[in-house]
Order: sequence, then structure tokens, then C-alpha cells
Amino acid sequence: MYCSSCGVAVTPGLSFCNYCGEKLSGAKSDKIIKSPEVKPESLLEAMVFTFVFGLGAITVLMGVMKAVLHLELGQILAFTLLSFLIMISLEGVFIRLLFRRKRGAEQVGDSAQLKGQATKELDTAQARVLPEPMPSVTEHTTRAFDPSYPERTSK
Repeated sequence: MYCSSCGVAVTPGLSFCNYCGEKLSGAKSDKIIKSPEVKPESLLEAMVFTFVFGLGAITVLMGVMKAVLHLELGQILAFTLLSFLIMISLEGVFIRLLFRRKRGAEQVGDSAQLKGQATKELDTAQARVLPEPMPSVTEHTTRAFDPSYPERTSK
């Protein structure tokens, strides 16, 4: 990779040229895009709004189909059932999001608790498993080469 300003070879992944200081065009930005978090309160508000507005809309549409469009009872009930199923599926999506968020928070708490327990267990296990330290190899070799003094015979 080369700097577009001065032409010096630069290491891939750098944000700025080491020679001239120019921002490199191929550098990755440090911005991390996070998905927006949905608050439980907003999910509950959406659930209530969907239910109340959905029932009101279904009721009004039933009246319009009966009075203005003069549809038969079977057609009105089929449209009402379809509308009601759509509303219930939206409620199911909101409930799923709500429980997924709650379950994710519990898993984070559980993993932190398990991490602490596992660390304590490993610390105690290592203390029991390790044998007593063995003497150094160099101690044995130096003892083998202790100077031996020949006995002098007296004349």
C-alpha cells in the first residue's frame, strides 16, 4: 500500500502516513456501528398502542364494510380474522424482542457469576494438583563433579 500524497510505502491498516502525516484513504475508520437498543418501556408502549389501535381499526373497518361496501358476513369475518392475525403477530414480535432483551441481560449476569466461580475453583484445584518442587538438575550435576582430592601417601 502506498500513500496517495507522498507515494511512500506504508503498512496496511495504518490511518495516517508515517512520512507525511496524510490520512490514508484505505484506512478503516475507528467508528463502531452499534445497533440501537430498544428500551423495555418503549416495547410495552408499542404493544399497548398496537393492540388498542388495531382493535379500533378492525371495528371501524367492519362497520365500513357492512354499511358502505355492503359485503356479506363471511367476507367481513374473513377480513376481520386476517386483520386480527396480523395484529397478534405484531404483538408476538414485540413480546419476542422483550424476552430476548431480558434473557440477554440474565445471561450476562450468569456468565459473570460463573466466571468468578470458575476462577476460584481453578485456583484451589491448582494448589492441590501441583506436586512438591523437585530439586534442580544442576544440583545433581554439581554434586557429581565435586572435587575429589587424591589421598597423598606419606613418604
